[in-house]
Amino acid sequence: MKKNFSVIAIVVVLAALFVGILSVQADGVKTLIVGFDQNFPPYGYVGEDGEYTGYDLELAAEAAKRMELEIVYQPIDWDAKDLELDSGTIDCIWNGFTMNNREDKYTWTEAYKGAGQVFLLAADSGVTDYSGLKGKVVAVQTDSAGLYAIQDEENKDLLDSFKELLVIPQYNEAFMELESGAIDAIILDIDVAKYQIEGKEDKYLILDEFLQKEEYGVGFKLGNTELRDKVQVVLDEMAKDGVFAELSEKYFSYDSCIMAACQPEK
Repeated sequence: MKKNFSVIAIVVVLAALFVGILSVQADGVKTLIVGFDQNFPPYGYVGEDGEYTGYDLELAAEAAKRMELEIVYQPIDWDAKDLELDSGTIDCIWNGFTMNNREDKYTWTEAYKGAGQVFLLAADSGVTDYSGLKGKVVAVQTDSAGLYAIQDEENKDLLDSFKELLVIPQYNEAFMELESGAIDAIILDIDVAKYQIEGKEDKYLILDEFLQKEEYGVGFKLGNTELRDKVQVVLDEMAKDGVFAELSEKYFSYDSCIMAACQPEK
């Protein structure tokens, strides 16, 4: 009986050691966990094959590869992004992330893309400029650059002219509301707007004027300069290697990179 007990004890100890070894191996895997909104094409979304893809996610994957890290895509609720970052469940936010009005809330890489917020409407809306938005129901995403822009003091008169501003959690919901006629316009990133209406340009209208011009960067928890600096190094390499130009052409049909390393040497 004692012998059996000893054998069992040895097996338990060996099992514990084995689990411990596996834990050490698991903990030893270095990852780059990227937080993103999976409903924000062309920056981050679910592709036709069911896998996560997008301009920013491809950039992140290449950056992780060069840093010898395993890329982990972590879809998040956009209004919970700060909680996710502060708790350490994600390492950064890389998803068409506007730096404007957020400069002091995160530790940023250099801006790598220029963009802007615009109004998207049905083509038959009869609206041709901002004056036509008077009395209209306008939608914008929660905690988005578009929301910050329309709430800016310089746009107060425009905001006050709306019948209603609806703040919604996801843009796909806004597009369904626009198609049904429940809302009149959406405030969103111009490249997201162009992606969503591709092949249906005759049914939609994007107003020419930008509500706000902006720049995108990779955002880290405030003070996390160590990881930011490592990412910035590989971003500069990718700019010089032509990765930015290649992915920009793939997703936007033009070279969108505004980083210093993307500019031709004089």
